[in-house]
Amino acid sequence: MNLKQISVVGAGTMGAGIAQVCAVSRYRVTLVDLEPKQLDRAKESIRNSLDRFARKNKLSESVSAIMARIEYHQELAVCGNADMAIEAVYEDIEVKTGIIQELSQVIDSAAIIGTNTSAISITALASAASNPERVVGIHFFNPVPMLKAVEVVRGMETSDDTMDVTKQFITCLGKQPIVVNHDIPGFLLNRINLPSNLEAIRMVEQGVATIQDVDQGVRLAFGRPMGIFELSDLVGLDVTLNACDAIYAETKDPKYLPPVLLRRMVKAGRLGKKTGNGWYAYNADGSKMVPAPSTAKKDTS
Repeated sequence: MNLKQISVVGAGTMGAGIAQVCAVSRYRVTLVDLEPKQLDRAKESIRNSLDRFARKNKLSESVSAIMARIEYHQELAVCGNADMAIEAVYEDIEVKTGIIQELSQVIDSAAIIGTNTSAISITALASAASNPERVVGIHFFNPVPMLKAVEVVRGMETSDDTMDVTKQFITCLGKQPIVVNHDIPGFLLNRINLPSNLEAIRMVEQGVATIQDVDQGVRLAFGRPMGIFELSDLVGLDVTLNACDAIYAETKDPKYLPPVLLRRMVKAGRLGKKTGNGWYAYNADGSKMVPAPSTAKKDTS
């Protein structure tokens, strides 16, 4: 199957990033979101990101040529000509199943429906589609334009052809498909990564170390470009919490039980960089200021 037209549903951080890398790889892209302001923010975000790549001479063509491949719409019906539609909306199973059900009625029966979920069962999501064999997990990592790994997750009904086409698509994006053959909660990389992230939060919660020291230690000792709390702010604390809740709900494994502090931060609306306040506080331009106050205190309420 020769993919040419990609639809991305959800114009948040992940959706905008997915649309960008598809357009850079010369696919025609339709980015869909109900909120016009979100589409405007996504367009600005994509342009700013491309400008940064251009300044570093990392683009093979002009920013305007890449931007011209992306169309912005509010109606899901425009996805009808897509060879592949990728939903990248909020990590809520009811919202995602609703979109997948509607997509399966709009796009061609041979087209592929990808879900960018980080932890929700692909099999459960695919059950909403009229063609579950064409539904596959396509889990990008944030920031999408920078990180090369993409999990390609097989649901119980996902066909071999769907897996093969999706792996080829990910390769065409200049990324590495990481094949997950069994639809387990959290898939592969989150199952490995989340326990250490949650343990870092618990140590801060208990006053063992500061956010700054944890992040500096992780960067220096493990060679990571970003600390655990820096990356958590970029991904979104709500995304981390939802992923942990989804894994814990199915496994009851205590290492995925979210710390009280993480849950309180999300309830307070301190979701990270996207809200200007998370583990760190941020300036209006998105630059990091200092650790946000009181995050090192254990919340026993």
